[in-house]
Amino acid sequence: MRVAVVTGASSGIGQSAAVQLAERGAGVILTYLGNQPGALDTVATIEKNGGTAVALRLDVGRSETFPAFRDSVVAALRDTWQRDTFDHLVNNAGFGQMAAFEDTTEEMFDGLMRALLKGPYFLTQTLLPLLVDGGAIVNVASNSASFAGMESGYSAYGTMKGGLVVLTRYMAKEFSPRGIRVNSISPGSTRTRIADNAFERYPEVIPGLVARTALGRLGEPDDIGMVIATLLGEEGRWITAQDIEVSGGYNL
Repeated sequence: MRVAVVTGASSGIGQSAAVQLAERGAGVILTYLGNQPGALDTVATIEKNGGTAVALRLDVGRSETFPAFRDSVVAALRDTWQRDTFDHLVNNAGFGQMAAFEDTTEEMFDGLMRALLKGPYFLTQTLLPLLVDGGAIVNVASNSASFAGMESGYSAYGTMKGGLVVLTRYMAKEFSPRGIRVNSISPGSTRTRIADNAFERYPEVIPGLVARTALGRLGEPDDIGMVIATLLGEEGRWITAQDIEVSGGYNL
């Protein structure tokens, strides 16, 4: 059985990715930060469908905790799957925060940088010895880093996600001798809990986003989760160093 580590899987895209991977036969180690009930819901959904999952707490913004997290992953792999390696890593955890360029504080910038760029960089570095040769990684970026998805107020967030896209290419280059594939995906507007449930709190923004989306609706977590699972699977075996926009044709 293949095993995947999916960060930030208590809701939204990460939750969908975890469930989709489990439906394709993978065991899942999923992480959460503040939303333990959501993580347990993800585990319950996977187990109800006959799969196996373990939830672990992780703050991707605190790289000093990564060695202890690796120990927890080693224990979960040994106790649940009787193995000492895993096959897939999904760097999804993070948060969204918007502010005009002139209102962006260093504290805000540093918080986004730690969670969205430094976190995936050093978490992947920490877990890399446990990742099998021939494994695969998907980094969840954002179309806010491309011309199509640029919106005022996301200069810091989009910059970190753009950095993640570039990091993906370097990972793909440096991990290729081990046969490890690395890709990123760039979702557009997706109905998740990002930015403190922004879509629930400000539903009036949804029609405008839908009007600018070629396929005529807001993205749903499964629209993204299925692409992650496909990229990690056999269907994606000849794809590496790519960023794939998954936005329904935003600003097309």
